[in-house]
Amino acid sequence: MARVRHGRQRRSAWWSTALKVVGATMAVVLVSGASVAAIALNNLTSNIDVVELTDADGNVREIPQVGEWEGGFNVLIVGVDNAEGQTVGEGRDTTLNDVNMLVHVTEDQQSAVAVSIPRDLVIRHPGCPQEDGSMSSPMSAQPLNVAYGQGGLNCVVLTVEELTGLDIPYAAQISFDGVAMMSTAVGGVDICITEPIIDRQADLVLETAGTHTVEGYQALAFLRTRYGVGDGSDLSRISSQQVYLSSLMRKVQNEGVLTDPTALYGIATVATQAMKLSPSLSSVDTMVSMALALRTIPTENITFVQYPATTGLGGVYTNKAAPLEDLADQLFERIQNGESFVLADDATGNGSTLDPNAPVAPPTEAPVETPAATDPAAPVDPSASPAPGDPSVAPEDAVLEGVLGQTADQYTCSVAN
Repeated sequence: MARVRHGRQRRSAWWSTALKVVGATMAVVLVSGASVAAIALNNLTSNIDVVELTDADGNVREIPQVGEWEGGFNVLIVGVDNAEGQTVGEGRDTTLNDVNMLVHVTEDQQSAVAVSIPRDLVIRHPGCPQEDGSMSSPMSAQPLNVAYGQGGLNCVVLTVEELTGLDIPYAAQISFDGVAMMSTAVGGVDICITEPIIDRQADLVLETAGTHTVEGYQALAFLRTRYGVGDGSDLSRISSQQVYLSSLMRKVQNEGVLTDPTALYGIATVATQAMKLSPSLSSVDTMVSMALALRTIPTENITFVQYPATTGLGGVYTNKAAPLEDLADQLFERIQNGESFVLADDATGNGSTLDPNAPVAPPTEAPVETPAATDPAAPVDPSASPAPGDPSVAPEDAVLEGVLGQTADQYTCSVAN
């Protein structure tokens, strides 16, 4: 089973949140890399485009700057498809928030969950502050990706806060062109596919099954492909994207990306040129604090999940995704309360599957010990049994059946359709 470990989050310190993901690639730790590079590249910070975040009443959030980072945190990463000057989405007046990922890091900073929320998820939208000081009208039964058009990045944050019940004082926005630039900055990402994928709508052509290294606009095309994977739904695309994200996570953790000055400079440059950050993320001190606190999370403790949803319904959900509210409540209640949960063994979703050729770790030989005889009448030694809350033990009720995703240490392949 895929394991997610959680420490308890201090609700009083709602602002104590952090960033370990960058852009529509939704990759944990890339901003950490950008932060480390920024220590020696302070001139890059002048390029950062800052977007104010407010509460639902339009009041600007006051976020303290911190030194050594403490506690758990949430951050929203938004990928937009029609940013000024980019090649995707041209010819349309509106800008859509087509990638929405909420990242939660636990109180003990030893694990993280990244929740991908489908762009087609039909939900209620709150009213959002406008530039002229007015508020937009609330909307019902609208897909998530129209939120940006109602009030920019700030409105996406307010909408996701209402949907999940979590406070999100940190946010970052990246264009699809920025995603392509980021994949190149890390030196490409290995992805596995079960069969050839040819999706002309996404401009993706991968002619052979197996592993491919993608970067630049080919990486962007892979992340955008919908009709080339699974059942052609947005949910299948998210499942396929997690193949990329897990591989990217392993690369930056295991292949020295975060200690490579050239790679860090490239990441920092993309972060300052292709991203818009909330003021709480625009401070180099804050980003560096996050980097130092979060750079060592093991890949097995990083889990990518889909917001619980289904397709194939009628009415307002025709050709869209409908939330599975009971299952979503279970997921976010555990995140909010710092409770442990695990995913089922077959939880990858229909856009991806476990890689049958995944590397196998060599077996560890442990000495065989003959257990000593015990007296049934003797008192029980508490140290001989797992302590309550021991993360090495996964009780049956910790399994979130129906929640789809994978951990970053799982090797998976996208399922071609």
